[in-house]
Amino acid sequence: MKLRLASTAFAISLLPMVANAQVTVDMAAFTCSDYLAMSPAMSRDFSAWMSGWISYHNNRKVVDLIAHEKNMASLKSWCQFRPQTSVLAAAQSLISR
Repeated sequence: MKLRLASTAFAISLLPMVANAQVTVDMAAFTCSDYLAMSPAMSRDFSAWMSGWISYHNNRKVVDLIAHEKNMASLKSWCQFRPQTSVLAAAQSLISR
């Protein structure tokens, strides 16, 4: 009985390790048309992720929600006129201004 209980506890303890998966996103392959085709909720989540990714690469340590909203509106506007451009190129273009 103790062996069975210990085996079950061990098996349950391994479950969280199986659930931790990593996802790789090729930002260069992700186009503006893909970004504009997202649902509002998915677009919001992706924009927040992308904002954090760009902040990390630019060594920014402050979160400015008003600037984030303006940047995402600018990105959507920029993407409407350049649907085949990668989102990464669009974001870098807007940041360099």
